[in-house]
Amino acid sequence: MDKKELVSQLLAAKKASGKTYDELAAALGLCNVYVAQLFRLQAQLKKETEGKLVKLVPGLTGNLLDAMREFPLRSYDPAVLQEPHVYRMTEVCAHYGESILDIMHEQFGDGIMSAIDFKLTVEKVKGDKGEDRVVMTWNGKFLPHIEQTA
Repeated sequence: MDKKELVSQLLAAKKASGKTYDELAAALGLCNVYVAQLFRLQAQLKKETEGKLVKLVPGLTGNLLDAMREFPLRSYDPAVLQEPHVYRMTEVCAHYGESILDIMHEQFGDGIMSAIDFKLTVEKVKGDKGEDRVVMTWNGKFLPHIEQTA
């Protein structure tokens, strides 16, 4: 079975459970985006999480769990970049990127934020005018660039 079909079945099992990513994340002690990555085969299901997840999402069959345990091929469909929400995140990074980089250099020095030792959460909050707002927290380990010696 190809990845697209497996993801479709995983998402159907999640939907049938009636649980949201936030509910699953709270019960598992994980970030909500990480749980979504598990269901999209973009993160590997660990043994210590599997038992709890199966109780929360009973529709996870053996073949789906096998797929979730595999080392993921972390890829994406390039068409997702045209999806308006994803495009906005790309636009934010493009528009604010140099300023973010300046501030990171001032605060941390020369280096990068890890995308491996990284946590991402999405929350819905109320703004000061009562409007719905999106809060995304990017939490990555800082990795300083090293002087390359022989």
